[in-house]
Amino acid sequence: MKALEIKPFEKCRWDIVSLGEVMLRLDPGDFRIRTTRSFQVWEGGGEYNVARGLRKCFGLRAALVSAFADNDVGRLLEDLILQGGVDMSHVKWAKFDGVGRRVRNGLNFTERGFGVRAAKGVSDRGHTAVSQLKPGDIDWKKIFAVEGARWFHCGGIFTALSETTVDVVREAMSIAKENGTIISYDLNYRPSLWKDIGGQEKAREVNKGIAPLVDVMLGNEEDFSAALGFDVPGMDEDFSKLDPGKFKVMIEKVIGAYPNFKAVATTLRNAKTATINDWGAILYYKGEFFEAIQRTDLEILDRVGGGDSFASGLIYGFLSGKSPEECVNYGAAHGALAMTTPGDTSMATLEDVERVMKGGSARVAR
Repeated sequence: MKALEIKPFEKCRWDIVSLGEVMLRLDPGDFRIRTTRSFQVWEGGGEYNVARGLRKCFGLRAALVSAFADNDVGRLLEDLILQGGVDMSHVKWAKFDGVGRRVRNGLNFTERGFGVRAAKGVSDRGHTAVSQLKPGDIDWKKIFAVEGARWFHCGGIFTALSETTVDVVREAMSIAKENGTIISYDLNYRPSLWKDIGGQEKAREVNKGIAPLVDVMLGNEEDFSAALGFDVPGMDEDFSKLDPGKFKVMIEKVIGAYPNFKAVATTLRNAKTATINDWGAILYYKGEFFEAIQRTDLEILDRVGGGDSFASGLIYGFLSGKSPEECVNYGAAHGALAMTTPGDTSMATLEDVERVMKGGSARVAR
Protein backbone atom coordinates (compact mmCIF):
# COMPACT_ATOMS: atom_id res chain seq x y z
CA MET A 1 0.00 0.00 0.00
CA LYS A 2 1.63 3.25 -1.16
CA ALA A 3 1.97 6.34 1.02
CA LEU A 4 0.25 9.61 0.15
CA GLU A 5 2.53 11.89 -1.85
CA ILE A 6 1.18 15.37 -1.14
CA LYS A 7 2.26 18.37 -3.20
CA PRO A 8 4.25 20.99 -1.25
CA PHE A 9 2.50 24.00 0.23
CA GLU A 10 4.47 26.57 -1.75
CA LYS A 11 3.55 25.08 -5.16
CA CYS A 12 -0.22 25.35 -4.69
CA ARG A 13 -2.73 28.12 -4.14
CA TRP A 14 -5.14 25.78 -2.36
CA ASP A 15 -4.66 23.24 0.40
CA ILE A 16 -8.19 21.91 -0.13
CA VAL A 17 -10.77 22.27 -2.90
CA SER A 18 -14.25 20.84 -2.23
CA LEU A 19 -16.97 20.17 -4.79
CA GLY A 20 -20.55 19.99 -3.55
CA GLU A 21 -23.90 21.53 -2.77
CA VAL A 22 -24.35 24.04 0.04
CA MET A 23 -27.89 24.35 1.37
CA LEU A 24 -29.50 26.82 3.70
CA ARG A 25 -30.22 24.93 6.94
CA LEU A 26 -33.28 26.01 8.90
CA ASP A 27 -32.91 24.86 12.50
CA PRO A 28 -35.94 24.96 14.87
CA GLY A 29 -33.64 24.78 17.91
CA ASP A 30 -35.39 23.04 20.82
CA PHE A 31 -38.63 22.70 18.84
CA ARG A 32 -39.93 20.46 16.04
CA ILE A 33 -40.08 21.45 12.38
CA ARG A 34 -43.84 20.81 12.39
CA THR A 35 -44.53 23.09 15.38
CA THR A 36 -41.90 25.81 15.42
CA ARG A 37 -42.57 29.47 14.72
CA SER A 38 -38.96 30.50 14.11
CA PHE A 39 -35.75 29.06 12.65
CA GLN A 40 -32.05 29.74 13.14
CA VAL A 41 -30.27 29.87 9.78
CA TRP A 42 -26.96 28.12 9.01
CA GLU A 43 -25.19 26.97 5.87
CA GLY A 44 -24.15 23.37 5.36
CA GLY A 45 -23.26 20.64 2.92
CA GLY A 46 -21.32 17.41 3.30
CA GLU A 47 -18.46 18.36 1.00
CA TYR A 48 -18.41 22.06 1.91
CA ASN A 49 -18.30 21.36 5.65
CA VAL A 50 -14.92 19.68 5.20
CA ALA A 51 -13.41 22.70 3.45
CA ARG A 52 -14.85 25.09 6.00
CA GLY A 53 -13.44 23.07 8.90
CA LEU A 54 -10.00 23.09 7.31
CA ARG A 55 -10.19 26.86 6.82
CA LYS A 56 -11.88 28.02 10.01
CA CYS A 57 -10.49 25.57 12.56
CA PHE A 58 -7.16 24.57 11.04
CA GLY A 59 -6.24 27.73 9.15
CA LEU A 60 -5.64 26.16 5.73
CA ARG A 61 -6.41 27.65 2.31
CA ALA A 62 -9.80 26.36 1.17
CA ALA A 63 -11.92 26.84 -1.95
CA LEU A 64 -15.45 25.75 -2.85
CA VAL A 65 -16.69 24.65 -6.27
CA SER A 66 -20.48 24.86 -6.43
CA ALA A 67 -23.37 26.74 -8.04
CA PHE A 68 -26.16 28.97 -6.70
CA ALA A 69 -29.25 30.66 -8.06
CA ASP A 70 -28.52 34.38 -8.08
CA ASN A 71 -31.19 35.67 -5.71
CA ASP A 72 -31.30 36.85 -2.10
CA VAL A 73 -31.22 33.30 -0.72
CA GLY A 74 -28.12 32.58 -2.78
CA ARG A 75 -26.52 35.79 -1.57
CA LEU A 76 -27.35 34.84 2.04
CA LEU A 77 -25.49 31.56 1.45
CA GLU A 78 -22.61 33.56 0.01
CA ASP A 79 -22.51 35.77 3.11
CA LEU A 80 -22.47 32.76 5.43
CA ILE A 81 -19.77 30.99 3.41
CA LEU A 82 -17.54 34.06 3.31
CA GLN A 83 -17.86 34.40 7.09
CA GLY A 84 -16.33 30.93 7.23
CA GLY A 85 -13.39 32.09 5.11
CA VAL A 86 -13.89 29.68 2.20
CA ASP A 87 -13.02 31.10 -1.23
CA MET A 88 -15.91 31.30 -3.72
CA SER A 89 -14.07 32.34 -6.88
CA HIS A 90 -14.97 29.02 -8.54
CA VAL A 91 -18.69 29.18 -7.68
CA LYS A 92 -21.06 29.61 -10.64
CA TRP A 93 -24.07 31.90 -10.39
CA ALA A 94 -27.18 30.88 -12.35
CA LYS A 95 -29.78 33.41 -13.47
CA PHE A 96 -32.88 33.10 -11.27
CA ASP A 97 -36.16 32.60 -13.15
CA GLY A 98 -38.29 34.39 -10.55
CA VAL A 99 -40.01 31.44 -8.87
CA GLY A 100 -37.57 28.52 -9.01
CA ARG A 101 -39.18 26.50 -11.82
CA ARG A 102 -35.82 25.97 -13.52
CA VAL A 103 -33.21 26.84 -10.92
CA ARG A 104 -33.19 27.43 -7.17
CA ASN A 105 -31.16 27.08 -3.98
CA GLY A 106 -31.55 24.09 -1.70
CA LEU A 107 -33.13 24.20 1.76
CA ASN A 108 -32.57 21.72 4.57
CA PHE A 109 -34.88 21.70 7.60
CA THR A 110 -33.09 19.80 10.39
CA GLU A 111 -34.07 18.95 13.97
CA ARG A 112 -31.20 18.18 16.36
CA GLY A 113 -33.04 15.46 18.28
CA PHE A 114 -32.89 14.83 22.00
CA GLY A 115 -32.88 11.67 24.11
CA VAL A 116 -35.12 9.04 22.53
CA ARG A 117 -36.18 11.48 19.78
CA ALA A 118 -33.74 11.08 16.88
CA ALA A 119 -32.45 13.94 14.76
CA LYS A 120 -34.52 14.48 11.62
CA GLY A 121 -33.88 16.18 8.31
CA VAL A 122 -36.35 17.28 5.62
CA SER A 123 -34.64 18.40 2.42
CA ASP A 124 -36.13 20.70 -0.22
CA ARG A 125 -33.47 20.61 -2.92
CA GLY A 126 -35.02 19.73 -6.27
CA HIS A 127 -33.87 21.66 -9.38
CA THR A 128 -30.98 23.35 -7.55
CA ALA A 129 -28.34 25.20 -9.52
CA VAL A 130 -25.56 22.87 -8.45
CA SER A 131 -27.49 19.74 -9.48
CA GLN A 132 -27.47 21.11 -13.03
CA LEU A 133 -23.69 21.33 -13.33
CA LYS A 134 -22.33 19.33 -16.23
CA PRO A 135 -18.88 18.51 -17.62
CA GLY A 136 -17.20 21.59 -19.08
CA ASP A 137 -18.90 24.04 -16.71
CA ILE A 138 -15.89 24.27 -14.37
CA ASP A 139 -12.35 25.08 -15.47
CA TRP A 140 -10.68 22.20 -13.61
CA LYS A 141 -7.39 22.70 -15.44
CA LYS A 142 -7.19 26.21 -14.03
CA ILE A 143 -7.84 24.89 -10.52
CA PHE A 144 -5.46 21.91 -10.57
CA ALA A 145 -2.84 22.78 -13.20
CA VAL A 146 -2.57 26.57 -12.97
CA GLU A 147 -3.54 27.50 -9.41
CA GLY A 148 -2.64 24.13 -7.90
CA ALA A 149 -4.41 22.18 -5.17
CA ARG A 150 -2.89 19.79 -2.67
CA TRP A 151 -6.15 17.97 -1.91
CA PHE A 152 -9.54 17.57 -3.62
CA HIS A 153 -12.63 16.41 -1.73
CA CYS A 154 -16.05 15.29 -2.91
CA GLY A 155 -18.67 12.75 -1.86
CA GLY A 156 -21.74 10.65 -2.41
CA ILE A 157 -24.17 13.46 -1.65
CA PHE A 158 -23.10 15.49 -4.68
CA THR A 159 -22.99 12.47 -6.98
CA ALA A 160 -26.59 11.60 -6.06
CA LEU A 161 -28.00 14.98 -7.10
CA SER A 162 -28.40 14.23 -10.83
CA GLU A 163 -27.11 12.19 -13.75
CA THR A 164 -24.73 14.98 -14.74
CA THR A 165 -23.14 15.51 -11.32
CA VAL A 166 -21.62 12.02 -11.53
CA ASP A 167 -19.88 13.03 -14.76
CA VAL A 168 -18.66 16.26 -13.17
CA VAL A 169 -17.07 14.26 -10.34
CA ARG A 170 -15.27 11.97 -12.79
CA GLU A 171 -14.08 14.96 -14.83
CA ALA A 172 -12.75 16.73 -11.74
CA MET A 173 -11.04 13.64 -10.34
CA SER A 174 -9.39 12.76 -13.65
CA ILE A 175 -7.83 16.22 -13.98
CA ALA A 176 -6.90 16.32 -10.28
CA LYS A 177 -5.12 12.97 -10.66
CA GLU A 178 -3.26 14.16 -13.76
CA ASN A 179 -1.88 17.03 -11.69
CA GLY A 180 -0.84 15.06 -8.61
CA THR A 181 -3.67 16.23 -6.32
CA ILE A 182 -4.74 13.83 -3.56
CA ILE A 183 -8.42 12.82 -3.93
CA SER A 184 -10.68 11.99 -1.00
CA TYR A 185 -14.29 10.85 -1.22
CA ASP A 186 -16.87 10.44 1.54
CA LEU A 187 -19.50 7.86 0.60
CA ASN A 188 -22.10 9.73 2.72
CA TYR A 189 -25.03 7.50 1.75
CA ARG A 190 -28.39 9.27 2.09
CA PRO A 191 -31.42 7.02 1.39
CA SER A 192 -33.61 10.06 0.64
CA LEU A 193 -31.36 11.08 -2.27
CA TRP A 194 -31.24 7.66 -3.90
CA LYS A 195 -34.71 6.22 -3.25
CA ASP A 196 -36.36 7.79 -6.32
CA ILE A 197 -33.49 7.01 -8.73
CA GLY A 198 -32.73 3.36 -8.03
CA GLY A 199 -31.93 3.08 -4.33
CA GLN A 200 -28.92 1.13 -3.10
CA GLU A 201 -28.43 -0.63 -6.43
CA LYS A 202 -27.95 2.71 -8.21
CA ALA A 203 -25.79 4.08 -5.38
CA ARG A 204 -23.46 1.09 -5.67
CA GLU A 205 -23.28 1.37 -9.45
CA VAL A 206 -22.31 5.04 -9.24
CA ASN A 207 -19.86 4.75 -6.36
CA LYS A 208 -18.15 1.66 -7.74
CA GLY A 209 -17.49 3.66 -10.91
CA ILE A 210 -15.89 6.49 -8.94
CA ALA A 211 -13.92 4.42 -6.42
CA PRO A 212 -10.99 3.58 -8.77
CA LEU A 213 -10.12 7.30 -8.93
CA VAL A 214 -10.02 7.79 -5.14
CA ASP A 215 -6.92 7.92 -2.92
CA VAL A 216 -8.60 8.29 0.50
CA MET A 217 -12.00 6.68 1.02
CA LEU A 218 -14.16 7.77 3.96
CA GLY A 219 -17.45 6.60 5.40
CA ASN A 220 -19.23 4.83 8.23
CA GLU A 221 -20.53 1.28 8.48
CA GLU A 222 -23.79 2.04 6.64
CA ASP A 223 -21.96 3.93 3.88
CA PHE A 224 -19.61 1.07 3.02
CA SER A 225 -22.50 -1.38 2.98
CA ALA A 226 -25.14 0.65 1.14
CA ALA A 227 -22.86 2.54 -1.26
CA LEU A 228 -20.15 -0.04 -2.01
CA GLY A 229 -21.66 -3.35 -0.96
CA PHE A 230 -19.23 -4.23 1.85
CA ASP A 231 -21.02 -5.45 4.95
CA VAL A 232 -19.55 -5.26 8.43
CA PRO A 233 -19.69 -8.69 10.09
CA GLY A 234 -22.64 -8.55 12.48
CA MET A 235 -24.44 -5.72 10.68
CA ASP A 236 -27.74 -7.38 11.59
CA GLU A 237 -26.92 -7.21 15.29
CA ASP A 238 -27.29 -4.35 17.73
CA PHE A 239 -24.64 -1.78 16.76
CA SER A 240 -23.52 -1.56 20.38
CA LYS A 241 -22.07 -5.06 19.90
CA LEU A 242 -19.96 -4.05 16.91
CA ASP A 243 -16.34 -3.81 17.98
CA PRO A 244 -13.47 -2.24 16.01
CA GLY A 245 -12.18 -5.69 15.04
CA LYS A 246 -15.24 -6.28 12.85
CA PHE A 247 -14.67 -3.01 11.01
CA LYS A 248 -11.07 -4.04 10.36
CA VAL A 249 -12.34 -7.13 8.54
CA MET A 250 -14.54 -4.91 6.36
CA ILE A 251 -11.74 -2.47 5.58
CA GLU A 252 -9.43 -5.30 4.55
CA LYS A 253 -12.10 -6.44 2.08
CA VAL A 254 -12.40 -2.88 0.75
CA ILE A 255 -8.64 -2.60 0.23
CA GLY A 256 -8.60 -5.96 -1.53
CA ALA A 257 -11.22 -4.75 -4.01
CA TYR A 258 -9.70 -1.30 -4.51
CA PRO A 259 -5.89 -1.45 -4.20
CA ASN A 260 -5.73 2.16 -5.46
CA PHE A 261 -6.94 3.34 -2.02
CA LYS A 262 -3.96 4.73 -0.12
CA ALA A 263 -6.01 5.20 3.05
CA VAL A 264 -9.43 4.17 4.31
CA ALA A 265 -11.04 5.73 7.38
CA THR A 266 -14.33 5.11 9.12
CA THR A 267 -16.02 6.67 12.11
CA LEU A 268 -17.39 4.39 14.81
CA ARG A 269 -20.61 5.53 16.42
CA ASN A 270 -23.04 3.83 18.75
CA ALA A 271 -26.05 6.11 19.20
CA LYS A 272 -27.42 5.12 22.61
CA THR A 273 -29.74 8.12 22.42
CA ALA A 274 -29.74 11.26 20.28
CA THR A 275 -27.74 12.97 23.01
CA ILE A 276 -25.46 10.15 24.23
CA ASN A 277 -23.17 8.43 21.71
CA ASP A 278 -20.06 6.30 21.85
CA TRP A 279 -17.64 7.82 19.36
CA GLY A 280 -14.39 6.69 17.77
CA ALA A 281 -12.64 6.10 14.45
CA ILE A 282 -10.25 3.80 12.59
CA LEU A 283 -7.70 4.63 9.89
CA TYR A 284 -6.06 2.06 7.63
CA TYR A 285 -2.82 3.42 6.16
CA LYS A 286 0.32 1.79 4.77
CA GLY A 287 -0.85 -1.67 5.78
CA GLU A 288 -1.62 -0.83 9.42
CA PHE A 289 -4.68 0.06 11.49
CA PHE A 290 -4.69 3.12 13.74
CA GLU A 291 -7.51 3.62 16.23
CA ALA A 292 -8.56 6.96 17.67
CA ILE A 293 -9.19 7.42 21.36
CA GLN A 294 -12.61 5.90 22.05
CA ARG A 295 -15.01 8.34 23.71
CA THR A 296 -17.84 6.52 25.46
CA ASP A 297 -21.01 8.34 26.45
CA LEU A 298 -20.09 11.47 24.47
CA GLU A 299 -22.76 14.14 24.98
CA ILE A 300 -24.18 15.47 21.71
CA LEU A 301 -25.85 18.83 21.11
CA ASP A 302 -26.16 18.58 17.31
CA ARG A 303 -24.84 15.48 15.55
CA VAL A 304 -25.06 16.88 12.01
CA GLY A 305 -21.62 17.44 10.52
CA GLY A 306 -19.71 15.21 12.95
CA GLY A 307 -18.48 12.95 10.16
CA ASP A 308 -17.50 15.92 7.98
CA SER A 309 -15.51 17.41 10.85
CA PHE A 310 -13.81 14.05 11.35
CA ALA A 311 -12.80 14.20 7.68
CA SER A 312 -11.39 17.72 7.94
CA GLY A 313 -9.36 16.84 11.04
CA LEU A 314 -8.00 13.71 9.36
CA ILE A 315 -7.09 15.64 6.20
CA TYR A 316 -5.42 18.36 8.28
CA GLY A 317 -3.24 15.69 9.84
CA PHE A 318 -2.12 14.39 6.46
CA LEU A 319 -1.56 17.86 4.99
CA SER A 320 0.49 18.84 8.05
CA GLY A 321 2.72 15.77 7.97
CA LYS A 322 1.37 14.24 11.19
CA SER A 323 1.71 10.55 12.02
CA PRO A 324 -1.21 8.25 11.07
CA GLU A 325 -2.15 7.91 14.75
CA GLU A 326 -2.22 11.69 15.09
CA CYS A 327 -4.26 12.04 11.87
CA VAL A 328 -7.08 9.80 13.05
CA ASN A 329 -7.08 11.46 16.47
CA TYR A 330 -7.26 14.97 15.00
CA GLY A 331 -10.28 13.76 13.06
CA ALA A 332 -12.03 12.07 15.99
CA ALA A 333 -11.43 14.99 18.36
CA HIS A 334 -12.62 17.57 15.82
CA GLY A 335 -15.73 15.51 15.05
CA ALA A 336 -16.52 15.19 18.75
CA LEU A 337 -16.17 18.95 19.28
CA ALA A 338 -18.30 19.80 16.23
CA MET A 339 -21.20 17.89 17.75
CA THR A 340 -21.13 20.05 20.89
CA THR A 341 -22.27 23.16 18.98
CA PRO A 342 -25.31 23.85 16.77
CA GLY A 343 -25.17 23.92 12.98
CA ASP A 344 -23.53 21.72 10.36
CA THR A 345 -20.09 23.30 10.62
CA SER A 346 -17.42 23.31 13.30
CA MET A 347 -16.99 26.14 15.80
CA ALA A 348 -13.85 24.58 17.28
CA THR A 349 -10.33 25.98 17.23
CA LEU A 350 -7.08 24.11 16.72
CA GLU A 351 -6.33 24.74 20.38
CA ASP A 352 -9.65 23.10 21.32
CA VAL A 353 -8.89 20.06 19.18
CA GLU A 354 -5.39 19.54 20.56
CA ARG A 355 -6.59 19.97 24.13
CA VAL A 356 -9.24 17.29 23.64
CA MET A 357 -6.67 15.02 21.97
CA LYS A 358 -4.50 15.30 25.05
CA GLY A 359 -7.40 14.42 27.34
CA GLY A 360 -8.03 17.95 28.58
CA SER A 361 -10.94 18.49 30.94
CA ALA A 362 -14.00 20.68 30.43
CA ARG A 363 -13.07 23.04 33.27
CA VAL A 364 -13.60 26.72 32.59
CA ALA A 365 -10.64 28.27 30.75
CA ARG A 366 -10.00 31.81 32.04
